[in-house]
Amino acid sequence: MTASFVFAIPGDLETKTGGYAYDRRMIAELEGLGWSVTHLQLPASFPDPAPEDLRRAGDLFAALPDGTTVFVDGLAYGVLPELAEREASRLRLAALVHHPLHLETGIAAGRAAELRASEGRALAAAHAIVVTSAATGRDLQRGFGIEGDRITVAPPGTQKSERSSGSAGAPVILSIGSLVERKGHADLVSALATLRDRDWRCRIVGDATRDPGHARKLESLIADRDLADRIEIAGALPDLEEAYGSADIFALATRHEGYGMVFAEAMSHGLPIVGTRAGAVPDVVPPEAGILVEPGDIPALAGGLERMIDDKDRRRRFADGAYAAGSRLPTWAQSARAISQALKEIAA
Repeated sequence: MTASFVFAIPGDLETKTGGYAYDRRMIAELEGLGWSVTHLQLPASFPDPAPEDLRRAGDLFAALPDGTTVFVDGLAYGVLPELAEREASRLRLAALVHHPLHLETGIAAGRAAELRASEGRALAAAHAIVVTSAATGRDLQRGFGIEGDRITVAPPGTQKSERSSGSAGAPVILSIGSLVERKGHADLVSALATLRDRDWRCRIVGDATRDPGHARKLESLIADRDLADRIEIAGALPDLEEAYGSADIFALATRHEGYGMVFAEAMSHGLPIVGTRAGAVPDVVPPEAGILVEPGDIPALAGGLERMIDDKDRRRRFADGAYAAGSRLPTWAQSARAISQALKEIAA
């Protein structure tokens, strides 16, 4: 008999973020391992669902047959404690945690406390928990008291890539991430504003529709710093190969990452990194691959960028280190096998 599970994911599965890319790829990989995967589309409003969306999610879960294995994306799972507690006795629930919801940047302290309490209750009811990095696993152990043997680490895979050929002129700094506060693009712009006497160009690639207000603020900041001719906001791109291939430096001033897929992809293309010690980033980016600073430290970020822009030999050394580190990162197939084993155990 073919093993099967339901993958419950809020919103449009084709959404251009790292989390949704992870979900899409894991569906394909697990199907390749022989699983029959049914995608259960939850309302798009998670993790801030309206009351009617909570009821809709409850109805969808209630309609599943007893004994069904259900893998639930953390954007929804963390705010469904009542549903998890109610359904855990008849469904086999596995939670996928990209990063704890209460660690999202820009939410009020009261809301963060609500999310922490909600996610803690929901995770306590899960039969298995999958995280996308060892750092997130440590967050769950410290923050919620979850035992390590309940957690499966399945990081995003990194495919081997052609090494970047770089630009022909001034160093091109590539930054990739949705235009939301957590990705720290405003910190990057502020740091680059202090380096206007250097010769560089910057390209920011990311979806502007997730937080249009923040995207507009970012555009205004670039204009106010008189950098519109040097910093391009390229929007979401269907294919990132050209962006990686024509860049010389990868920079992302993120405030938190559950893994940091774009850092891994940049290293696989041999791009030297300037980033932050945020969340799982230090687990992904070793010292030989680039320069990491504390999140929010704009002078330190500017210093890292300055050293990378000014010193071509330094860039080359870090590029070599990044490419070597990228070649050692786990594959999608390895992570899919880890998830497969976790789902088999709870199904049994």
